[in-house]
Amino acid sequence: TNALIGVISTVAENKYFLIAASTKLVCYFTNWSQYRPSSGKFTSGNVDPFLCTHVIYTMATVGPDHQIATVEWNDEIMYKNLNNLKNVNPVMKTLLSVGGVFMGYSPFIDMVANAANRATFIHSALLLVRTHNFDGLDLAWDYPGHNGSNAEDKERFTALIQELRAAIEQEALDTKKTPLLLSAKVAALRSVIDIAYEVREISRYLDFISIMTYDYHGSWEKVTGHNSPLFKSYLDKGSHMYHNIDASVSYWISNGAPAEKLLLGFPLYGRTFLLSSTETALGAPANGPAAAGPYTREAGYWSYYEICSFVSMAKVGWIDEQSVPYATQGNVWLGYDNKESYSAKVHWLNSMNLGGASVWTLDLDDFQGQFCSDGAYPLLLLQISVTGFPPKPTTTQPPTTTPNPITSFCTGKPDGLYPNPADETTYFQCFRGNTYLQYCQPGLVFIDGCKCCNWP
Repeated sequence: TNALIGVISTVAENKYFLIAASTKLVCYFTNWSQYRPSSGKFTSGNVDPFLCTHVIYTMATVGPDHQIATVEWNDEIMYKNLNNLKNVNPVMKTLLSVGGVFMGYSPFIDMVANAANRATFIHSALLLVRTHNFDGLDLAWDYPGHNGSNAEDKERFTALIQELRAAIEQEALDTKKTPLLLSAKVAALRSVIDIAYEVREISRYLDFISIMTYDYHGSWEKVTGHNSPLFKSYLDKGSHMYHNIDASVSYWISNGAPAEKLLLGFPLYGRTFLLSSTETALGAPANGPAAAGPYTREAGYWSYYEICSFVSMAKVGWIDEQSVPYATQGNVWLGYDNKESYSAKVHWLNSMNLGGASVWTLDLDDFQGQFCSDGAYPLLLLQISVTGFPPKPTTTQPPTTTPNPITSFCTGKPDGLYPNPADETTYFQCFRGNTYLQYCQPGLVFIDGCKCCNWP
């Protein structure tokens, strides 16, 4: 169940198949993206159930009574809509992320303060995720030891994770259900990591860890810098030498985190600067952010679908030593990701034997294919899934002049699971007319009667 669903795109027919590989593709989406205007609006109904191995609903929070709490008026409706997608793709896993900051203060602070408060939260959290058919819980505390949190919260966060793991295992024994997953979204900068986490200890109890390998640079700085560089730049001095993916991931590993539990964070957004001179390269003088995008409406922060229209008219450059692009037009400087940088990051991820990729967020890609003239989810689908996680070929492809019977299998068929007459160890999933090839676990075959894989 922890397999990555690798995606092959057959551009000619605009269809894609899913097959199992050995890596996670974890995708967040936010419950505030429903309030973006027009084509920027994203709800759980926009989630493609075949795109990611795990989808994380962001976010729930912690109430003053130390219990998990919903945030939006329609969260429970969107929980149901999201988890109903598992009827279409039972392989997809869903988690509920808990976090938030209110008046600059994290609700985790009071909750972790003592064992009784933590127990209250744990009981409520397990009940909520089971009630709404989630497969796990994701912790998103930005960050222990910061923003009003004291130094002792580093150890208290470890205690929370240990106690959650124990409660999850006990609940699974009591209910005879599959144990819930437990993950965390964590900081990338070593100065934060040192204060916030007992890395080796929390890694032992978490199923996977999403490192936020982005926001390394932004309009809060006085010179241009890239949002998510793979490597350091010759301009980086002092602590800025560690403001890159390579430094962050290496630091987590050197502190005791198993590489196979670490997920590399891929941002589906970029960060902008206003140039304050005629210089336009990396490190050019800057003063504040460019105007907010029309959909995300946050100064200095543009979604990938907002970036597409800008880049089409801008001068695009490539930062060789960091393997990332930038674009300029007038006095606007944008550091962003594209297919080439995603490909470079995926190859690096694989070379490090990491557990997979974590995407922030589905709602920031061109999820309906309306902006970038490149189909739905162009950056995520075509780069992470196709370029980064190639499937194993199983049959010889027919000549291009011959229609592929697999790609057309689901044409006109209702959504659901169907046996593959050519191979009983595989089966087809049909969704919205698209054909998806799924693989049973080794030794199992697909049984049409139960719509499941079982022993022959």
